[in-house]
Amino acid sequence: MTLLVLSSLLIIGLVLLLAEVLFVPGTTVVGIFGLAVSLAGIVYAFLSFDTEVAWWITALAVILNLAAIVYGFSSGVWNRFSLKTSMQGGTFDGRTDSLQIGMVGKTISDLKPIGKASFEDDVYEVKSENGFITVGTEVTIIKIENNKIIVK
Repeated sequence: MTLLVLSSLLIIGLVLLLAEVLFVPGTTVVGIFGLAVSLAGIVYAFLSFDTEVAWWITALAVILNLAAIVYGFSSGVWNRFSLKTSMQGGTFDGRTDSLQIGMVGKTISDLKPIGKASFEDDVYEVKSENGFITVGTEVTIIKIENNKIIVK
């Protein structure tokens, strides 16, 4: 019975430590609990067996736990959680480069005060300077800053 309890404690501790390293990295709760269960198994070994056997059990538990940690870091599991791409774009990505102040276009939706307008067969989201503008009205660009187009 003591071997069953001892092996259960050590195996559960090892499994929890492996789970921390492989499946839920960064939480540390599972890893700390796994180390605590392994330490409980070692304490149980010292209480139940001779000192020499308990030291052999301790050495075996330490080697297996260290092997689990080394395996977790060398297995490449961290690559699944790391960012491999970078975001492209931003607030100003050149969509309005073909537009100029003074260009005339036509609204294709009501501007309340934001809506859509067409300039040279391209559709842009625009904002009216003075509130509501109905669909089909000619508008003129008065200001362009970043991706915001202000019309009147």
